[in-house]
Amino acid sequence: MRDWAKARRERTHHLIGLGGLVQKAGLVDLTDDDRAPLRGAVLYIAGPLQGGNETTPDDLKTRWRRAGLHAFDRDREHD
Repeated sequence: MRDWAKARRERTHHLIGLGGLVQKAGLVDLTDDDRAPLRGAVLYIAGPLQGGNETTPDDLKTRWRRAGLHAFDRDREHD
């Protein structure tokens, strides 16, 4: 397989996984499948990660990572 095809396949797989997270969080239903509020929410999240706030980007990522891991654990318990 050519390098560009492999890279494209890997990128596609990655993007599908990210879309799955949006679905799993219930955001598709909560926004009536409207992409504009989803993009606005993602931009809202990205703002504090760019710095200039009382909470550092690393602290936010740690807090959000912990919340995400707990959600994955709850999902596993329900399956």
